[in-house]
Amino acid sequence: MSAEPYPDWIRPPAGGWTADDLDRLPDLPPHTQLIDGSLVFVSPQTKFHMRTIRALERALVAAAPEEWEVWREMTVKLNARNRPEPDLLVVDARSDTGPRQTFCLAADVLLAVEVVSEESMERDRDTKPRKYAAAGIPHFWRVESDEGRPVVYVYELDPATGGYGVAGIHHKVLKLDRPFPVDVELG
Repeated sequence: MSAEPYPDWIRPPAGGWTADDLDRLPDLPPHTQLIDGSLVFVSPQTKFHMRTIRALERALVAAAPEEWEVWREMTVKLNARNRPEPDLLVVDARSDTGPRQTFCLAADVLLAVEVVSEESMERDRDTKPRKYAAAGIPHFWRVESDEGRPVVYVYELDPATGGYGVAGIHHKVLKLDRPFPVDVELG
């Protein structure tokens, strides 16, 4: 009995993978992301993660002006070597290219949201926000668990530094005027 051969994507090419490779590599695990030319696979998510995403998605869908759409399970092409998948995105509605679309461009993203899990802590707190800011995404929310209750760290892009500045930390209620008015109770 011989072992199944490894898929081709298990061995990266010299220089790493590109953002366009994500659409060409067969049989990648769901929600595969590209960070610095490396494939990143996500662990199964917790109930906290799922419920938080659902609550924020509902609130954003209800609050978003018609020129913006709320997407999930969609990667963002930041550049040739980075195509992460935020937990939620608010994107320009005109960026919808149809049912076979697999990514959006950073220029079309108004807000990226990451719900931090144990396995993604460093990526969600440091790596991804730096990359989102460098790509010019104006708003970023990072959501952490405080004993099972969501805490939302709200960031806005600072044009002077090119990085994010803290715009607020929200515990029981997320009430904001930017990027558009939103008011949601947090767990």
